[in-house]
Amino acid sequence: MEKKMQERDLGCWFKITIPHGVKYDKTWLIKSIQSHCRVPFTPVDFHYSKYRAQFFVQDATTASALKDVSYKICSDENRKISIFVSPSEVPYSVKNKLKPEHMEQLKVTMKKRYSISKQALNLQKLRFDTDLMDCNVDIILNRRSCMAATLQIIERNFPELLSLNLRNNKLYRLDGLSDITEKAPNVKILNLSKNELKSASELAKVKGLKLEELWLEGNPLCSTFPDKSAYISAILDCFPKLLRLDGQELTTPFVIDVEALGIIKPCKESYRGSESLKSLVLQFLLQYYLIYDYGDRQGLLNAYHDEACFSLTIPFNPKDPAARSFCEYFKEIRNIKKLKDPDLRAQLLKHTKHEIVDSLSVLPKTQHDLNSYVVDLCIQTERMLCFSVNGVFKELEAMSQGCVRAFTRTFILTSGSNSSLRIVNDELIVRNASPKEIQSAFYISMPIPFSSSLPTLSQRQQEMVQTFSTQFGVNLKWSQNYLQDNEWNCIMADQVFAELQVRSKNETGGKFPKEVYKQI
Repeated sequence: MEKKMQERDLGCWFKITIPHGVKYDKTWLIKSIQSHCRVPFTPVDFHYSKYRAQFFVQDATTASALKDVSYKICSDENRKISIFVSPSEVPYSVKNKLKPEHMEQLKVTMKKRYSISKQALNLQKLRFDTDLMDCNVDIILNRRSCMAATLQIIERNFPELLSLNLRNNKLYRLDGLSDITEKAPNVKILNLSKNELKSASELAKVKGLKLEELWLEGNPLCSTFPDKSAYISAILDCFPKLLRLDGQELTTPFVIDVEALGIIKPCKESYRGSESLKSLVLQFLLQYYLIYDYGDRQGLLNAYHDEACFSLTIPFNPKDPAARSFCEYFKEIRNIKKLKDPDLRAQLLKHTKHEIVDSLSVLPKTQHDLNSYVVDLCIQTERMLCFSVNGVFKELEAMSQGCVRAFTRTFILTSGSNSSLRIVNDELIVRNASPKEIQSAFYISMPIPFSSSLPTLSQRQQEMVQTFSTQFGVNLKWSQNYLQDNEWNCIMADQVFAELQVRSKNETGGKFPKEVYKQI
């Protein structure tokens, strides 16, 4: 009987529904389903509908196989994903597929709008293109059939597309555009300005793109945020490698790519950790403290989870005269042994990344001694890292300028579906450094010729040169030239230098290339 039904339904359409599927990235979701499905399939007209993800398949055998996948896939929160299958009419995008002659005219129009030299395609106000209107071809990109046809032409004719302009097309949702991650994966610049997008959640449908520049101005979603920093932070959550938003340069995003470093499975070296794990922790600390010491601390927003927690504790005796030097920290101190007021105790525990970064931004400017760091890996699981770091830093302003402090900081980091690490818990303890710690702090002293050889540098730039020199073991003159070449952007310089080290390891067995070695 079942065999007869399958034969009868062969060629019929079925709708596949994933409840709460809007939470999952399309690429991850489809790959996960395909890996558990006993027959290969091609999803047709994948889209998000309210909170669901939906797509269509055309035969009963595939539909039955997909039904068997239900509850076999787990999300990042370890929740089993359900899949529902039901008979369906022909999907809208298939039923309303463009006629061959209309497809041909659309292709001709798009070729006229393509810049070969810039690898850029300008589709703004596409519906009102005179070539299309003269041929009675109505292209409305909000229709999934029209967007699907457009992406199909892009895939076949502009495979190296880098820039796509969809400005002024009255787009109010991006379901149809979600296939761009497969059809045009190289797109780095996307212009969605002057459309009707009302929620930043729409951007999650195209977050598989590795965008460097995005335009959203003129969309209703831009006015849904309390301030600019919240707006930028929400966009960076979707596109962590974004460099420009609405034409404005952004602070270099704080991103550590788990996949690139090959980490995730626990190692068998107890708490010593593998070399790749050590590299991950050191990369995190270097990025974090370069921004903390030398950049705008608002640049740390993307390092924290939306609902992260932070606390600051200072173990001191109020009767100790030295306690006065901590006055810059008093407003943020959360010492639960001394603090009796439960409301204040809860208030001083920062609960969101914006609260955390705002608190860090009012703390004194600092310079941390990276050579003083002692790192202890506490816990490593498949999705979490917990480690503590001990070291010293000196304050650079106010009444405590030059004062050396000791600190202990415990970080808990987790990885998400986009393979980047985020801080979920951050505990900072600051105390007065011991005489021994003060004596050994910043033990690599700055040579006397430094100040005379670098007369044009500010105090801040000299400290940056010293830190970079100490971190990478290169001389001060080369450090200065290198940082100047990278416009005093420590994060950019660090990334370029790391790439240089990898290249030198591959090409010269670990030694720097000759042209670099001569300068160091």
